[in-house]
Amino acid sequence: MKIAIVEGDGIGHEVIPVARDVLAAVRPEYEFFQVEVGFGRWERTGHAITEDDIALLATADSILFGAVTTPPFPDYKSVVLQIRKALDLYANVRPVSGKGVDLVIVRENTEGLYSGIETIEPDRATTLRVITRRGAERIARYACGIARERRHLTVGHKANVLKSDVFFRDICLHEAGIAGVPYKECFIDALCLDVLRRPDAYDVIVTTNLFGDILSDVAAYLVGGLGMLPSANIGDHHALFEPVHGSAPDIAGQDRANPIAAIRSAALLLRHIGECSAAELVEAAITETLSSGVRTRDIGGTAGTKAFGQTVIRMLGKMHRSMP
Repeated sequence: MKIAIVEGDGIGHEVIPVARDVLAAVRPEYEFFQVEVGFGRWERTGHAITEDDIALLATADSILFGAVTTPPFPDYKSVVLQIRKALDLYANVRPVSGKGVDLVIVRENTEGLYSGIETIEPDRATTLRVITRRGAERIARYACGIARERRHLTVGHKANVLKSDVFFRDICLHEAGIAGVPYKECFIDALCLDVLRRPDAYDVIVTTNLFGDILSDVAAYLVGGLGMLPSANIGDHHALFEPVHGSAPDIAGQDRANPIAAIRSAALLLRHIGECSAAELVEAAITETLSSGVRTRDIGGTAGTKAFGQTVIRMLGKMHRSMP
């Protein structure tokens, strides 16, 4: 199993090595190789990512990705958006789980307002919101596949204002009907509020690219913040796993970042490739670490990034020794 390791920028250099070490602890036979992309590389070389980098990433069985800084420069293109499009990682799956919370946000990942079709003029800037039938159908089918194994589906949209969302909503509801999945629909602004008020009323939520990005950030409040949320970027031939949080340059290099989202992203990687028992072991080790009182500052503790990761690995060792 070949795993590409992409630390990216900022705290990616701290949390991804922790997640890689956790993967190595449960599956020491895996082969890891580094790929450098991001703003730091752009500053040094003038290229944040190249076609050769994408070709190299495509050789991996899975990708563990950190966080990249995207500066507001007109000539700088988002690295992660380029990867998602090049590898056709159309399904962004963001589970939100914790005490009393268990829901999955499924976000269309390659079009919408992140289509990349933009112009900047002296008196106007334009971003084209693209919703295609193919894109809407496949994300709806992916979400329905998850909902069939769980309880029900919610389609988040703004069809009362946006004609493109009428198109998206109708396709999603049609696919849910074909799949035989119980479903409802909700305006995205009301949904953001109601998820916070009644998270138990929701199970699988499917929505468009920008709305899914915002909704998952909102839902992070339910479980302790962005440092807790993992995500999977899934395509038909490739998969990339990354924490939901960004590069957090304000705390980079201070050993303060919470690595749980990165470690849980590694657990999602394991589950995706069929290593469900290993994934459950990693999640259990995180739970045991938190129960022991070891926490990073953002969730009420004093532990540093490295210390938290080392504790998780020790917990993994204890669990392995206690297994029959």
